Amino acid sequence: MLVSLTVGKVDAGVAVLLTEDKRLIEFPSILLPPSIRSGSIVDITVKQNHSAEQQAEEQFQALQSNILSRYGLQAPSPPVLRLRNATQTSIVLEWDPIQLATSTLRSLSLYRNGSKAGNIPRPMDMLSTKMSGLALDTEYSFFLVLRTSGGTYTSNTLTVKTHVMENLTGITVTPGVLPPPLRETLESAVERIGAKIADTVRIDTTHFVCTEPRGDAWQKAVEMNIPVVRPEWVEGCEREGKLVGVRAYYLDADPKLRQIGANPSINHQSRDSMAGDTRTPPVRTSSVQQARANQSQTSLPSRGPRSPDKEVGEPGPSVAPTPELQQGEVQRQKDKDLPPDPPRVDEEDEDESEEDGGPEDPEKQRSQAESEEESEEEKENAQRQSSKGRTAEAEAGDEKGEDMEEVAL
Repeated sequence: MLVSLTVGKVDAGVAVLLTEDKRLIEFPSILLPPSIRSGSIVDITVKQNHSAEQQAEEQFQALQSNILSRYGLQAPSPPVLRLRNATQTSIVLEWDPIQLATSTLRSLSLYRNGSKAGNIPRPMDMLSTKMSGLALDTEYSFFLVLRTSGGTYTSNTLTVKTHVMENLTGITVTPGVLPPPLRETLESAVERIGAKIADTVRIDTTHFVCTEPRGDAWQKAVEMNIPVVRPEWVEGCEREGKLVGVRAYYLDADPKLRQIGANPSINHQSRDSMAGDTRTPPVRTSSVQQARANQSQTSLPSRGPRSPDKEVGEPGPSVAPTPELQQGEVQRQKDKDLPPDPPRVDEEDEDESEEDGGPEDPEKQRSQAESEEESEEEKENAQRQSSKGRTAEAEAGDEKGEDMEEVAL
């Protein structure tokens, strides 16, 4: 297409061209020949470039496809929340790495029972968190909320229940500096109570066990505020059958403060082991030896009864020996003076039993001892009554003497 235009005015940068119908067109003066001046007529040819248009269209579509594949097809993924460990008062939660795609992270928040518990610091690096100070044997619900430039995403809701005192499966022990035999004993005790052992200090480590406060692991446990206890703490939990306090099991604690109870299951095992023990039982006193001891006690001479009114350091009425005791002494003296009787053939077995020290009938010895005790009690009662009677007569005499003195006066 050929167009004839008249140059109206030429400036340094723009030239004004006039059409045949007197319309003004601003045209770059740099595209005009240098000899052009006002009133010159120029012919301009205009045509469409189809190849350039097609190339531009292809470039534009490629750019749109790149934008769609990079920003339109991928989106941030909602976090997946899991339970790592639970104890009586704490819960450790973990999740997969955050997938933001091309979006920008704004915040990652943790919610407990529908209320915001706080923001997770450094959410791109931290993949777990610990909730402490929870109630015993209580159910809680948790979920995460991810906020990005591409939208807000909520994780799954996790329902967790804290343990009871008797549940020791949530304990995770990290051993420190320990003698080899003590470490083996610790591993056996931890296995018996159903707990776990971690070689390194982790976020789910509940207790650090050692005998000496040194080492990198001990330093890390102190920085993470993990209780550092002695191996006896695990034994205390096993004996109590529940989670015990750590204050009495610190490295510098007094051992006297430890109160170790008795686990019924452990007592049952100890009783079974004692029942299966084949060692020699303790020696018990037989009935024959007991009868001999009773016979020796009853053969001793009984002492004369004391006066009930006599006190220490004060004179009192003396009690004469009873006639029965005197007669018994005389009879024993006569028996000593007589020669021994010859042994009889019919009583060989009886003599052998007496030489062997065989006891007589225990029932007969017991009845004789009881009769002697009753006779002694009767004698003491009679003496008490007689002494009381003499005291009453003396008091009556004193009163009668005072009456006579008053009459004389």
